[in-house]
Amino acid sequence: MLKLKYLYSNENLAEMLLGYWEYDKASINMFQYYRISSNAIYPFQSEGTSRLLRFAPTAEKSKENIVAELEFISYLRTKSYGVLESVVSKNGEELVEAQTPWGNYYASVFERVSGVQMNETDFSDHIVFSHGKALGKLHYLSSEYTPANPKRWSYSDVLAWIQGVLIDFPQETAAWMESKRLQEYFSSIPITKYNFGLIHYDFEYDNVFYDNATDSCNVIDFDDAMYHWYAMDIEQALDSLTDYIPSEIFNQKKQCFLDGYLTEYNISEESSTIMPACRRFANLYGYVRCLRSITEEWANEPEWMINLRGKLIQSMDGKSLCFDREIR
Repeated sequence: MLKLKYLYSNENLAEMLLGYWEYDKASINMFQYYRISSNAIYPFQSEGTSRLLRFAPTAEKSKENIVAELEFISYLRTKSYGVLESVVSKNGEELVEAQTPWGNYYASVFERVSGVQMNETDFSDHIVFSHGKALGKLHYLSSEYTPANPKRWSYSDVLAWIQGVLIDFPQETAAWMESKRLQEYFSSIPITKYNFGLIHYDFEYDNVFYDNATDSCNVIDFDDAMYHWYAMDIEQALDSLTDYIPSEIFNQKKQCFLDGYLTEYNISEESSTIMPACRRFANLYGYVRCLRSITEEWANEPEWMINLRGKLIQSMDGKSLCFDREIR
């Protein structure tokens, strides 16, 4: 998540960055449907085709990670995997680094994918099966992938980043110990071509679209991709499922998801063992991202910022409940 100071809508900035691409001038009125979290996303059209402008301050992102993300997306498209497509700028660049009056920004443009977000479906057995199948295929393709450019960061890089952030928060001893505990635990887990690779990390229902016409899924938002055990993606997807499925039928839907996954890729023996640690990794990573986001405060903050900070603090409280426990 970006720092709170970057969450303000800035249509002038968006228009300046969009100028690096071809676009329909009248479609700027679509900017009102923007959203900002880990990036700012502004919809627009080019020759009547719907597209999305994505940008973030260079201080908040790693250029190497973005380049690696775009390369992985391109690879998936060559394998006919349902994934968003990047659009090159007027100068033929997938990633633009721009100087603006508001600072330096990285910007990219993507085509919209077809279908509807999974969280807008009826979660039928068939659709949940398709969700699992899409993740299994992603992991199969990842297991065969060799990047040409420097790799995306890994879980160990994320833990190092977490520890770097926590240096500025000496009172966060429980989070610090959790990072060390996870570091030690994951260092003991074998890494093979079959259980570890570049994962999506956020394969949740708002990032997966079901296309009824092709009976398949299309995936967006690889911004959090990292090298990790494939079990991490499975854990995140199943955790997302709990938000939409009544508890009394969760096990049935979980099995539908896993059955779909297994049509494309095997689940490693240690996956069920390490999933609790994967959940704790996600909790810690989310906790520290929120901590970093809310640390700055200003006089006379707008009400939306005050309310958002309160929600993030509440979320952090839930994520930190396991910090003092041993990993089993």
